[in-house]
Amino acid sequence: MGRISDAKHRLMDAVIGLIWENSYGSTTIDAICAKAKVKKGSFYYFFDSKSDLAAVALEADWLARKPVIEKIFSAEVPPLLRIRRYFAMVYETQSEMKRKRGRVLGCPLMSLGSEISTQEPRLCATIQSILQQYEDFFESAIRDGHVQQDIIAPNAACKAKCLFHFYEGALAQARLHNDVSLLKDLYENALDLMGARRALAA
Repeated sequence: MGRISDAKHRLMDAVIGLIWENSYGSTTIDAICAKAKVKKGSFYYFFDSKSDLAAVALEADWLARKPVIEKIFSAEVPPLLRIRRYFAMVYETQSEMKRKRGRVLGCPLMSLGSEISTQEPRLCATIQSILQQYEDFFESAIRDGHVQQDIIAPNAACKAKCLFHFYEGALAQARLHNDVSLLKDLYENALDLMGARRALAA
């Protein structure tokens, strides 16, 4: 049973890495099995398709990452500091990827979602659900910041959506240009988007 469980997790790790570095379309089941060092028959023992594997892998990856995000966005942390720490983590993560792999990889969820949005409804729904949870963390920080008068955002949901779209766009640009420096000023730009500079000045 231990071997079976290990093979399943190796497949899940392999598919995320391959898709993030390359693309969903170019990632074959053979390539996934080779990277995971798992026989193709074992792949179909666990999963019906590449899409099925990707959806399960993304859900598991999110559950593993979520405690870290929850700690960053804890209600005990000042709202602006939550956002600052999150963007600092993103910059460090993308910088580390650039050092290790020679490329800025951006957001795996958005890259994959934009590729398969018209082809894989279940996988697309999984991605949408995870991205919405990230956006919800932004919204909680912005709402608390507005209450504490650190941010001007009477409509926290709308402001969070704008900030999240800016953030994902910056990640896409960094991947496109292979330039991690495009992510260095995420927090400073976020202050302007949130109306935080005006609030702090007042």
